[in-house]
Amino acid sequence: MNLHKYQIFNTVVALGSLTKTALTLNLTQSAVSHAISSLESELGLTLLIRNRSGIRLTDSGERILKKIKELLQVNDQLLVEVDAIKGLETGTVTLGTFSSVSIQWLPQIMQQFQEQYPAIDIQLLDGNYDEIENWIIDGQADLGFVHLPVASTLQSITLYQDQMLCVLSAHHPLEAYDHIELEQLVQEPFIMPIAGCDTDVQAIWKQAHLQPSIKYRLEDDHAIMAMVKHGLGVSILPKMMLDSMYTHDLCLRPLAGEHYRTIGMAATSFTNLSPAAQKFSECIQSALQIKAIR
Repeated sequence: MNLHKYQIFNTVVALGSLTKTALTLNLTQSAVSHAISSLESELGLTLLIRNRSGIRLTDSGERILKKIKELLQVNDQLLVEVDAIKGLETGTVTLGTFSSVSIQWLPQIMQQFQEQYPAIDIQLLDGNYDEIENWIIDGQADLGFVHLPVASTLQSITLYQDQMLCVLSAHHPLEAYDHIELEQLVQEPFIMPIAGCDTDVQAIWKQAHLQPSIKYRLEDDHAIMAMVKHGLGVSILPKMMLDSMYTHDLCLRPLAGEHYRTIGMAATSFTNLSPAAQKFSECIQSALQIKAIR
């Protein structure tokens, strides 16, 4: 039984990409591909179908994945128990995160945590809100940063209220206003984050019973800002993300009524987390409560 191959297979499915898996596990793409092929050869089954649009599980792969997850979880529990017997604090924590948290919070949190628990390994899965929730539900991630509210099958903790701001090009006619009414944006070409990243923005429009004139949909926040900078539209983005970027050539204005996104942390059960994951969860909450990273 080769647990390393199982871990590679599990990560490929979670990330949906051989390239992302190679980067996450610090392997070459050819090594990842070879491990998957070797596993398929050992089992005598085709587990993945590869095409130009990415990868997908076969029916056999779906059934095998469930058992592999169980094996990996039991192995993690075994290692934690062995270390507990030895009096060591070790383990692996897999955390789902999104870009603004990864930039603004995680470096300091991880530095603090690794100074205190150097033998606990932190693995990161970077994705959008929907992907992170699914990783937690499917057991790919122990816990994750999420947009609240989350699915009813998850437990969550509120961490932070992040203000949503209107992003305009420099010298846009609306620059003259201290606050922007959504009605003022209805006729403006609007640049919307793609599905999975647009929860906060869509909620603002829905609450106002208005429809934006969507001109473009983009995944990358930097790309959205570049389009706005060149006068191709306006957008609404979270302040925490904007604080991490160069915005001097843009005009940022709060929305009338002051809208926020609620950032939280979620897990299937906080009481059933592994000892390592529980320690990391406590470290995150402590760091935010003392405002060490805001």
